[in-house]
Amino acid sequence: MQQSPPTSLLSATKLSKSFGGIKAVTNASITVNHGSITGLIGPNGAGKTTLFNLLSNFIRLDRGEVIFAGQAIHHLQPHEIAQLGFIRTFQVARVLSRLSVLENMLLAKQRQTGENFFKVWFQQSKLRDEERANKQQAMDILESVGLAEKAHDYAGALSGGQRKLLEMARTLMGNPKLVLLDEPAAGVNPTLINQICEHILEWNRQGISFLIIEHNMDVIMSLCHHVWVLAEGTNLADGKPEEIQSNPQVLEAYLGD
Repeated sequence: MQQSPPTSLLSATKLSKSFGGIKAVTNASITVNHGSITGLIGPNGAGKTTLFNLLSNFIRLDRGEVIFAGQAIHHLQPHEIAQLGFIRTFQVARVLSRLSVLENMLLAKQRQTGENFFKVWFQQSKLRDEERANKQQAMDILESVGLAEKAHDYAGALSGGQRKLLEMARTLMGNPKLVLLDEPAAGVNPTLINQICEHILEWNRQGISFLIIEHNMDVIMSLCHHVWVLAEGTNLADGKPEEIQSNPQVLEAYLGD
């Protein structure tokens, strides 16, 4: 009898991290299924961004295990994790301000021929073809998010919301399987929030899975298939958005009811 493939793309179990004796995350677990948009919520100081840092190994675990696409990744470097198709964004969008929007996009492309010194000299035709293809891909993505007209502007000249769009668009250059979004709607005007949500839904339809930290509950409830709740660094609840919205423990800990 043939076994069906596992539904989980990301599975993290019993993650723990302390800083100077202060427990930031304790025995936290989270699962993201293939093709899903999963939410991670919790009050300020709940450990959500720390959990993101642990999943992507920007911070080393004290204990626990992170499995992505069937492979243990908690011993890998962050850039190695990104090369597997597991890419993250940050709460405050990180762009290279003195480079153009297009250059920011091109730098995100993985395993480029031009990264190898010898190939630059001996595979110049391949290098030129690759650069043309990468530039076209970048422009197509920028067009899709409404930033094509800004392609040659400095990234530092973008508004906060446009920087978030650029950071999200830049993840697509890495052909991601899973994208971690840290508060994509924070500090963004309502019109742009709607655009960001539309892009997430479209990219999800194209096969990209998402794990999203967000305080805007309308965003979480409209986007997510499943929601995990963190409180004081540990799991409080998980379930469908409508279940979380009516969970008494969540209402008390997160919504202050």
